[in-house]
Amino acid sequence: MRTLSIAAIQTAAVARDLAATWAQFEAQVRKVVAIQPHVDLVVVPELLLAAPAPFLVDDPEFDERAATTIPGPLTDKLGALARELGVWLVPGSLVERGVDNRLYNTAVAISPDGEVVARYRKLFPWRPYEELTPGRDFTTFDIPGVGRVGLAICFDGSFPEVARQLAWLGAEVIIQPTLTTTRDREMEVVMARANAFANQVFVVNLNGAAPSGVGESVLVDPEGTILQRASEGEEVIFAVLDLDRVTQVRDYGSFGLNRPWAQLADQCALVEYPMFGGAKIVAPAWATALE
Repeated sequence: MRTLSIAAIQTAAVARDLAATWAQFEAQVRKVVAIQPHVDLVVVPELLLAAPAPFLVDDPEFDERAATTIPGPLTDKLGALARELGVWLVPGSLVERGVDNRLYNTAVAISPDGEVVARYRKLFPWRPYEELTPGRDFTTFDIPGVGRVGLAICFDGSFPEVARQLAWLGAEVIIQPTLTTTRDREMEVVMARANAFANQVFVVNLNGAAPSGVGESVLVDPEGTILQRASEGEEVIFAVLDLDRVTQVRDYGSFGLNRPWAQLADQCALVEYPMFGGAKIVAPAWATALE
């Protein structure tokens, strides 16, 4: 079995206090690893370490207060923590100041060696409320001996093309840090299930806890079934994902019936897509083996 043990911490920042938020984050990561020493990967909500204020509280200095370079002092601290505890970290997302001096909503993956192995800039900021610059690239990273992980952030989940592309790139699990403060959370859960089902991947959609977010984080399996769903307060989703389950579902079909990747591999050259300028889908190499 190719297993990935995760701890998804549904928590909230200490509003507008970077130092206090870091101290809380570090303590929580240490706690979950102490509770479950077999944990491979720890994830926290979107923008947690940027210490945002609640949705209805003005925070005009947020972007500049939270901005950090990648790599930089913050990723150095994250790397040291990951290395000490021997875990992978996806520490939500950071406000990244790029070399172009623009600000991005950026998720990073840090290995147990303390290295930043992946950086993903949110493709679809929540317009018009989120003013950070959109990214341009899809991002996956490999956990040796386990499998491939894709990164998405919050509102990206409302665009099916994101999950589809990550799965095409070989992702078997999508880690999606989220900070949803509004009552449309149920629609995000619907999309998490749809993205998992349509692409036959695990989806870890981790939202912020009250009062920063509305909680209701979900872990969804490759058949679109919710395995765990949190309430609104602080809690941790512990789970051991069997990534061979992804292979099984793709080989035999969701619920033993549906094999969309095999069908795409068989029919991808037959259909032109108007919204993509008449382009045709190119089957991923791994999907051709499913035919």
